[in-house]
Amino acid sequence: PNVYNPRLLVGFDTSDDACVYQITDDIAAIHTVDFFTPIVDDPYQFGQIAAANALSDVYAMGGRPAVAMNLLCVPNCLSKETIRQILMGGHNKAVEAGCTIAGGHTIQDQEPKYGLCVTGYVHPNKILKNVGAKPGDCLVLTKPVGTGVLTTGAKAGMVSGSDYDAMVTSMAALNARAGELIQTFPDIHACTDVTGFGLLGHSFEMAQGSDATLKLFSQKIPLLHGARELAEMGIIPAGAYRNMDYVKPHLQIMESASEALVDLIADPQTSGGLLVSLPKDQALAPCDKLAGASLTGAIIGEVIEKLDKDLIIE
Repeated sequence: PNVYNPRLLVGFDTSDDACVYQITDDIAAIHTVDFFTPIVDDPYQFGQIAAANALSDVYAMGGRPAVAMNLLCVPNCLSKETIRQILMGGHNKAVEAGCTIAGGHTIQDQEPKYGLCVTGYVHPNKILKNVGAKPGDCLVLTKPVGTGVLTTGAKAGMVSGSDYDAMVTSMAALNARAGELIQTFPDIHACTDVTGFGLLGHSFEMAQGSDATLKLFSQKIPLLHGARELAEMGIIPAGAYRNMDYVKPHLQIMESASEALVDLIADPQTSGGLLVSLPKDQALAPCDKLAGASLTGAIIGEVIEKLDKDLIIE
């Protein structure tokens, strides 16, 4: 797409998190959209999570969200108070992000859906992309995984109240602070956020776009409490199997990797963390900074020279 419009700095050719369009020498606009069906029962929490998920794409590109539009689908049976709570959750999360919701669009549908169309801004020289990872890099993850497994387990009453609350808190948390801390390091080679394609799928996109192989250390990946136990019981959402089916031809799984951890790597995430590729000698510092801000910062893999497979799990 850039061939046709030189101001389009990032298009859809590398499956990146958002498009980026240059406005001036110092300003580029980030445009993204995301919405989905309820992931939790509470409408206010649903609004928060959906908004945080949509805003995350801007942080993954190195930018700051500025203005957003609501996207809302509602069935006739949904009460006005429920709709108000969804929108209030999204509004409050946008306020936390310093982003203005300037309106939106609502239609009737058989199932509720909510999200945001977001515009953010970034300096053209400071754009983070999901490609560019280099051999010798380490991979840092800024949120634990397991939301798909836990929400599946919660539907069957198999998740404790404390584990459920921790999952909701993680999904509703903005990636703003993690993004700010990551950008204090000058040599970020690639960055993406981990959402519905799972850690598996987003790592695969980074590997393929970077013409390198990514190796994931399954034992080092931070997990939400209770997720591994559910995975070991076979409580796996259908989306994890779809993610695995798509990536499997490009994947090598070592014998050291347990089936449950592989399933969690494929687990579709809602409003997950940032996956960052940066030089090995710089990887510990952002982890320390993230931990100092009470955030997750874990080295979960490395980038190596291109092999037959794009992704290795060990």
